[in-house]
Amino acid sequence: MQRGARLAFGLALLLLGGWILRDFLPALGWAVILAIATWPLLDRLQRTRARPSRAVLPALATLALALLFLLPLAAAAFEMGREARAVLRWFEGVRTTGAPLPAWIPALPLIGPSLAGWWAEALAGPQGIAGFLHRLGGAGLLGLGREFGSALAHRALVFGFTLLALFFLFRDGDRLVAQARRVADRVFGPGADRLGRQAVASVRGTVSGLVLVGLGEGLLLGIAYALAGVPHAVLFGAMTAIAAMIPFAAPIVFGAAALLLAAAGSPVAAVAIFGFGMVVLFVADHAVRPALIGGATRLPFLWVLLGILGGAEGFGLIGLFIGPAVMALLVTLWRDMAGETPVEAPLGAPARGDKPGL
Repeated sequence: MQRGARLAFGLALLLLGGWILRDFLPALGWAVILAIATWPLLDRLQRTRARPSRAVLPALATLALALLFLLPLAAAAFEMGREARAVLRWFEGVRTTGAPLPAWIPALPLIGPSLAGWWAEALAGPQGIAGFLHRLGGAGLLGLGREFGSALAHRALVFGFTLLALFFLFRDGDRLVAQARRVADRVFGPGADRLGRQAVASVRGTVSGLVLVGLGEGLLLGIAYALAGVPHAVLFGAMTAIAAMIPFAAPIVFGAAALLLAAAGSPVAAVAIFGFGMVVLFVADHAVRPALIGGATRLPFLWVLLGILGGAEGFGLIGLFIGPAVMALLVTLWRDMAGETPVEAPLGAPARGDKPGL
């Protein structure tokens, strides 16, 4: 009866704690993912110091990660601010004289004639522009602006708590992992340590496969944008890098760049950009990413893809990293039940008795 009461009380406390922390769980999840992905580098830096500080190096590492996210956003905001005046001038001109029909729209297959007719009716003249803006409605635009501001404030709050949790994970990571190992051994038995290593390997492999490959795609396509004459090639390259971290999102960006080139009268360059983008995307998604993620977790490509897509569908952006970790654990349990010899995650993780770490 005492064990049952203790178990019920522990489950009730766990549910209550989860309910209290429900708004901060995304921040804690991102902090754990960032800590796992960057822990080997932090541990290497701590070992190179004669007397590693308990707080200074974690604080510097947290600041470096914050700048890694904030500097590209600041650069994009600065670039958008520079173009805001030109956009406002163009908008005023459109309100006065209307928006002329681009020559390439009627040539589009299937939808070209109907799209050209809609453009001529709704946007070609000032009266059509006025009716179009009236249909949008000032209240709707104002509500959209409020929703955007609220979402931006929420993201900033989550980012701030993520950095705060990340600092404490960097500072106390060794002790937390040692405690987690002891608790897992008491609850699940000795095999839980290997499952934890497999989950860590999956998170690191997914970070490498999504983030690093996305940055590589953005760099290659950014160079292609500059050579093809795409306006704001650096900004488009950064947007491509961010979109490439999400499966099947990169074609939206380099497709928009191709449309800009076609609208500017460079159809050959537009086709070249789109074709090069598809080649880079095919190689990254079918060769590089499966090798990085599947190689780290011993997962077949199908389960890697299902974990990424299913995780994103169920949990949003953070699900890109949760999904492959769950698939890796399921496949590991399946192989254990099938009697296959377990293979440790190839991450140089310390064996039992070594110094614990993330």
